[in-house]
This record gives sequence, C-alpha cells and structure tokens, in this order.
Amino acid sequence: MHKDLLIGVDIGGTTVKHAVISVEGNMLEKWEIPTRLDNNGEQVPYDIWESIQKKLKELDIEKNRILGIGVGAPGFIDPETGNVAIAVNIGWKDYHLQNILAELSELNVYVENDANIAALGENWKGSGNQVKNMIAVTLGTGVGGGIISNGQIVNGANGTAGEIGHITVEQNGAACNCGRKGCLETVTSATGIVRQAKQLIEEGKAPQLLEKQSEVGELTTKEIFEVAATHDEAANQVLDYVFNVLGQTLANLAITTNPAKIVIGGGVSKAGSQLLEPVKKAFQSHTLARTNEACEFAIAALGNDAGVYGGAYLVLQHTKQ
Repeated sequence: MHKDLLIGVDIGGTTVKHAVISVEGNMLEKWEIPTRLDNNGEQVPYDIWESIQKKLKELDIEKNRILGIGVGAPGFIDPETGNVAIAVNIGWKDYHLQNILAELSELNVYVENDANIAALGENWKGSGNQVKNMIAVTLGTGVGGGIISNGQIVNGANGTAGEIGHITVEQNGAACNCGRKGCLETVTSATGIVRQAKQLIEEGKAPQLLEKQSEVGELTTKEIFEVAATHDEAANQVLDYVFNVLGQTLANLAITTNPAKIVIGGGVSKAGSQLLEPVKKAFQSHTLARTNEACEFAIAALGNDAGVYGGAYLVLQHTKQ
C-alpha cells in the first residue's frame, strides 16, 4: 500500500483544525472539533485521534496510507521530544503530546509550535512560494512568528527561536502576558492596536474613533483601519506608530536572517495594502539597501488553513530526511 496521505492538525484555544492532505499538497478534507480545556486539556490528543479515525472511516481511507501526523500546538515546544513545555491557554505543562498521539495512532507524529507550523504551511502552499529564507508574522490576539532559514524552521536551543512577539520594542511599555513589558505583541497585535486607540479616546483626542466605538459597541482593528482611511488624524497616529515599530522590528530581524520573503498574516492582515505598504516603507528606512533588495513582502494567502498545511508539510520534511 502506497503511503500517499498526510494529516495536519492545528490546535487552538477554542478549536482543533484537522485536514487530510496528499503528499503533493492537495487538501482532500478539512474539519474541526472543539478544544476541551477541562482537566488541563488532557483529553485533547484522545479527541484528536478519535476524530481522525472517524473521518478516515467516513472517507474510506485505509490507515496504512497515512505517512504521519504533523501537529501545531500553542506554547513552547521542545523540538527534540515534541513535549509541550508550557501552553498557557490550554493548561499544558511538560505535556508529552507527541508520545501520547504516537501511542494512540501508532503513526509517526511530529509536533511544532503553531506559529512555526503556520510559517511552514504558508511557505509550502501559500504566499511563501517555497523560498529558502522567510519570516512569517501573525498579527492576531498576540503576535506569532516563524522563521525559515535555509529551508528549515528555526527552533533554537529550547524552542523559543522566532518568538517575534516578545522582542522588546518599548523600554517601559505596556505589560505583556509573558510577564515582561513593552513586547512587540503589546504594540502591534490586534489587542495592542485597540488598546492604543482606546487610550486616545480616553484622553479625548479621538472624536471620530469615539463615535465609531459607540456605533459598533466594541472597537476592533477593522474599525480603526476604516476610520484611518477617512484621513482621521488620531486613527492614523495609532497606525503610523504601529507600522513603524513593526517595520523596524522586521528590519532588525532581516539583518539577522536575510529573508527573500516576509509574509504577514493573522486578523490584522485583512487590512491588506493599507497595512503592507506603510510597513514595507518603514522596513526600507530601517534596513540595509542590499537586505531590502532581496526581500519581498506579501499578505498570507492561506488564512486559517496555514496550520494544517504546515502540519502536513512537517511530516513530509521529516520523511525526506
């Protein structure tokens, strides 16, 4: 029996996404299940394997066609063992995710950080176009990052490489949930952008944003971008600062890794060129001309599917090795 299928799994705080993907990268089927957070998430791998078995039966796919399962999980992951050292929003601490899933499924299982996995997926089937050197940034509730160098995900000594969201960008900035202050995440995440806009509203400096806020009830980045598009000074003040901080941080990273591509994803990236153009401009003003020449910017193309594609690709990478 020819092993021609891969399973990609992307574990999030509310749902677990799954997909069956061919070794060529065609998605046969995708589905999701709720993430059970009770008892510190100990049921999660059992739920995952149960749902995979059910789906394979439905699709009439023999288990021996599966090359392996690739999993993206939140938190810090030891790349050698696939243990989740800590995943705060699920409740895992030194959790042997890879071993448990491998024992349940009797398949090869590989586990990586979810932002790294999204970077792999985006590079394989999305905006990355399989460049050998790439930086992926996800601007969502937090800021995630993945760095691909010479074709490989960069993990580092204990799995914290590429944690772009925790680069310090403000000396005495806002508190970050990592326990430190002034991380990139506190400025350029959706949460951070909204926080800065609300600060201006409270100071009475943003009448249009205030109006928008009372109109929609809960201000999100979508509305801030909308108000900025009408040349509102306050909204643009917030965004200009965000773009500059992000551009400068990416410029510093680019000096380290010299990427051919920087891909920006996550909810905030829905702003498209309204985000991309000014970040690119800030990047250019902060980086070496030669570094800039080699580097293209793109908005992530796979959306919520990046993780499952990346999980599948992880299996492929391990198998090739």
